[in-house]
Amino acid sequence: MTVTTRAVLDDELDLRLDRWFRRHYPALTQGAIQKMCRTGQVRVDGKRVEGATRLAPGQSVRIPPLRLDPLPEPKVAPADPRARGELDAMVLFEDEYLMVLNKPAGLPSQGGNGIARHLDGMLEAYRGPGGRPRLVHRLDRDTTGVLVVARTAGVAAKLAASFRTRAVEKTYWAVVTGRPVPVEGRVELSLVKLGGVERVSVAQPGDKDAVRAYTDYRTLDHAARKLAWLELRPLTGRTHQLRVHCASLGSPILGDYAYGERRENNRNSAIVDGLSEQLHLHARRLVLPHPDGGVLTVEAPLPPHMAATFRDLGFDAPAPVAPVRR
Repeated sequence: MTVTTRAVLDDELDLRLDRWFRRHYPALTQGAIQKMCRTGQVRVDGKRVEGATRLAPGQSVRIPPLRLDPLPEPKVAPADPRARGELDAMVLFEDEYLMVLNKPAGLPSQGGNGIARHLDGMLEAYRGPGGRPRLVHRLDRDTTGVLVVARTAGVAAKLAASFRTRAVEKTYWAVVTGRPVPVEGRVELSLVKLGGVERVSVAQPGDKDAVRAYTDYRTLDHAARKLAWLELRPLTGRTHQLRVHCASLGSPILGDYAYGERRENNRNSAIVDGLSEQLHLHARRLVLPHPDGGVLTVEAPLPPHMAATFRDLGFDAPAPVAPVRR
């Protein structure tokens, strides 16, 4: 067993070093990768690096002698026969580089405990010579709207870098209880994850695990000051950021019983008989750098339950514009 080197490929642009290792040496544990980096056994272009280092095509990765048991051939789960038709119905835009989908409510982006059916798994139906398409970002299970999927690993890396560097403009629509005061502004509240559950809360001063979170908002319309239609522009991409920030304004998102009290949602929704209690949060628009140049803009129509709420409340939502790349 000897030291070897391996070149970073074009479709591995901006891939983290630890993820690069797991791609090429899936038997390696995260702990083993971190230890090799910490002790200088792994180097990139001759320099010591950390596991989080981003790679560029053509760089040379030094790989120490590895004692790995051979892995069994990976098993590819058969594609869900219903998935192709369902995915086709979600497509808002597609080309040879990416697809933009209109995710429905109730469909998780990825798997987890107790989740057997999810968008990431459904993408197996689109598997081609370059593998199956890859999620670039996520939406919560009950959040609807624009979701980007890369057709190759290289495109996924480029798009992920755009999201990470805030080169992507994201616009959400929400129906909230009450009416925020002031009616527009910026929420600047750091968040912290709660242990053991997929929830976050507003961080306390001095909390070492806090992450910054910023959201611009403005009120587009309101109904008797009981419910309001907000445009939300997250400037960071934290878990449940929009939901917590709306709740911090005293106006939790309608149907969000994780961060807004159920009795409060029910009391306010009672002004219109039969108003849906589903989460009223919709990823309306994405403006992102296209991996082949230019800027792509895609909008998604309201989901049925939000469209019904808009009609009941008299909110006049414009139709989505056709996808455009400039």
